[in-house]
Amino acid sequence: MEISQSNRAVIIGGGPRGTSVLERLLAHTAVAGNPKTDLHIDVVDPYPAGSGHVWQPGQSRLFLMNTQSFYPTLVPEDPALPSPVAGSTFDQWRARQQRDPLPALTAGDRAELAVLGSNDFPSRALYGRYLRCTVEELLGTVPDGVTIAFHETTAVWVRPAGDGMFDVGLATGEGIRAHSVVLALGHIPSRLNPEQRELQAAAGQLGLQYFPPAVPADVDWSRIPAGEPVLVRGMGLNFFDTMGQLTEGRGGKFVSNGTGLEYEPSGQEPLIIAASRRGTPYRAKAALDGYYASSITLRYLTEAAIERLAKAGIRPSFDHDLWPLLHRDALWAYYSTLVRSQPGAVPDAPAFLTALEEALQPHAHSAANWEDSVESVLAVHVGPRHRLDLPGLAAPLAGRSFDSRRGHDAAVVEFLLDDARRSALGEDDPVKMAIAALHHGRAVLKSAVADGGITDESWVAGLRGWFESFVEGLASGPPALRSEQLAALARAGVVSFVGPDPKFRVDRKAAMFTAASPWVSGPPATARTMVEALAPGNRVSANDSPVLEQLLADGLVRPKLMMTAEGAPIESTGLDVEAHPYRPVAANGSVTEGLFVLGLQLSSAQWGTAIAAEAVQPGGPAYRSGQRTLRDADEIAAAILRRA
Repeated sequence: MEISQSNRAVIIGGGPRGTSVLERLLAHTAVAGNPKTDLHIDVVDPYPAGSGHVWQPGQSRLFLMNTQSFYPTLVPEDPALPSPVAGSTFDQWRARQQRDPLPALTAGDRAELAVLGSNDFPSRALYGRYLRCTVEELLGTVPDGVTIAFHETTAVWVRPAGDGMFDVGLATGEGIRAHSVVLALGHIPSRLNPEQRELQAAAGQLGLQYFPPAVPADVDWSRIPAGEPVLVRGMGLNFFDTMGQLTEGRGGKFVSNGTGLEYEPSGQEPLIIAASRRGTPYRAKAALDGYYASSITLRYLTEAAIERLAKAGIRPSFDHDLWPLLHRDALWAYYSTLVRSQPGAVPDAPAFLTALEEALQPHAHSAANWEDSVESVLAVHVGPRHRLDLPGLAAPLAGRSFDSRRGHDAAVVEFLLDDARRSALGEDDPVKMAIAALHHGRAVLKSAVADGGITDESWVAGLRGWFESFVEGLASGPPALRSEQLAALARAGVVSFVGPDPKFRVDRKAAMFTAASPWVSGPPATARTMVEALAPGNRVSANDSPVLEQLLADGLVRPKLMMTAEGAPIESTGLDVEAHPYRPVAANGSVTEGLFVLGLQLSSAQWGTAIAAEAVQPGGPAYRSGQRTLRDADEIAAAILRRA
């Protein structure tokens, strides 16, 4: 590829996505080998490049990644792409540091690396160190004619400058004129919703403490007083970060008693009162040798099935076309594992599996009655105790009421320990393998739904309307150790639970936050401190970003509008973009050439944009979605080099 003598690109966002674009630009220029190349790259981010905001190496090591060491990578392994000039997967970097540690590693890094295996969950701090080290490696291999400048500040505006150029304004007052601009903004603050604003305002008026959604490393946890109740809303991944900071982070210890864990308080803990819509936290991950369960192979929701729909000219509906296929896969995974792992659970296992396989065939029955056919097979072969209630997995307390919070707490502890036990069984637990099928299915769905692959109404009502929260609660949970720790904290009286469908209010007379569940009798839980254990919302129209607000106001970008089943337009979470490479659509419908988007702000064109790129797993399934973000970065880099 010939590159002109003058080409300047600005990457706004120096986290993993922005660094991927930087890496791809260097890889492409190295392949071009053009001595006349004059490429200047500006990386703009108030935080150091590589780790960016979320992955700062100095944060608490109690904040763990949600994937194991073998999973993430910053550099592509696709042979169809230009080879990286430097860098490796995180796991390769981990192994190299164990053999020959870099001087940049801190004592904390070295201590963690000493015991960190390929299947262990690293801290976000260590992943941040990997990201920064990768940037340093890249800077040591910059091709001739390429220069890079890092600006540790905020970009506040981007405006066309004529002749296809852009002016980028920085918070320092400096301006940059460039041929191309990449928006790799990552996780950015979000304006509070009306209820959150009311809670925050009430806290200010009544002398209470309200902690809005935030990156956990940004929160001053020392402000939460010891020995006093604190209401925590949300029991997803951010909840476990909150839990760790307020327990182990304050000197408490988990110790094994031979059969499980016990918690030894330090006396500095608050009394944590946790609440979520389900009433229980996310289910824990199963103990597996890889990211995907090796005993599960999708039979129905396959890449080939998606291709058949495309060849037939069908733009699928999630609920009508895709979910029935994945539902079949989850049922087969559960019952085939049940037969294999629990001999005797199904008296005539061969006949059962044959009948079940026939009932599950998509061509054998209409969409309306295949589930009835499966039910008929189950009625003959499987007793009630061994039946799968797939929706019930995500709402284990549904249909139950409790006379007291103590009774509800006991039910949550029972759920946590049962779930941890199932996780330990790994591929021999039918429930965890049904969830594993859903996890496999997510990877296929990411490719199937990208770039308008499904109807707008099914994106709004199906994929984002119910499936996303359903599958995240089942397949995106913490390591099982966290469930065991939470159970120990509940038994120690450090944590209690509000119950399903909680309602949060402010009692102005008592100057207290309150939370109560309609399914748990007794007075509401009260506290003078409330924590939103939620990440800031990823919605471009509500994001609190100067440059994004300016681009929206000037009409250079716009949110994606989708049509509901009723024919009403609804504003979706991400930007409206023209795909490959992703360029934003302006308010007037034109495509803004030279302006590119990568990462979270693509959430209306792609699904699951927050997770890192997946390293190739030897012997594992090679889903196309695994390194999608790196291919996107490669396309952007190639387009940048063609512009000048």
